[in-house]
Amino acid sequence: MSDIRRILILTGAGISAESGIDTFRSAGGLWEKHRVEDVATPEGFARDPDLVLRFYDMRRERIQEVEPNPAHSALARLDALWRGEGRELLIVTQNVDDLHERAGARRLIHMHGEHLAAWCTACDRRHAWRDTLIERPPCPACGVPALRPDVVWFGEMPYRMGDIYQAVGTCDLFVSIGTSGAVYPAAGLVRDARAAGAATLELNLEPSQGTRWFDDARHGPASELVPEWVEELLSESRLG
Repeated sequence: MSDIRRILILTGAGISAESGIDTFRSAGGLWEKHRVEDVATPEGFARDPDLVLRFYDMRRERIQEVEPNPAHSALARLDALWRGEGRELLIVTQNVDDLHERAGARRLIHMHGEHLAAWCTACDRRHAWRDTLIERPPCPACGVPALRPDVVWFGEMPYRMGDIYQAVGTCDLFVSIGTSGAVYPAAGLVRDARAAGAATLELNLEPSQGTRWFDDARHGPASELVPEWVEELLSESRLG
């Protein structure tokens, strides 16, 4: 991989599962406890806002109780060291937790929003948010009690897709970590990267729905695979 300069890393729920954050599609996961239509759509929010706000209040509280794992730390180390001589790196995460940031990653896009943020639908401002929303607190900017979780629900457009597609089209290496390959548009990024000439690598607990699109697929716990891959990459690039 000595010719690799520009790296795009897509992360999903599997990288945070070992920190104790439930995934949506695993046995006993969130979708078995709640219907997607009830807690992750604009229509569900309009129909029963209390249910949705309680659901995300619990998720927001849980995220603040867990810690980054070795996979997050390894990517943060790569982010810190992968610089100079034309090297570029971007982590695009489908996760709405802040574990990448707490591990130290800085070049990061949350394409599905963030649990620790609230969006005011009255004034379109976004605010860092760690408390509950169920009591309908006023927006810190406009005072209207119109805050909702700043997360992308099904049927809504993910954030910063222009920046993401630009990075996909120019990367030398596309790496997918802990993703199911089931949620679009994220699931289609590997094919876009391949079409643009990038090498592709999957690091996942088990084969994803898109494994066939990757040049190389390694399966096992993220806390083991990701540090191993980062050390391999840094060693080959003489950055470790």
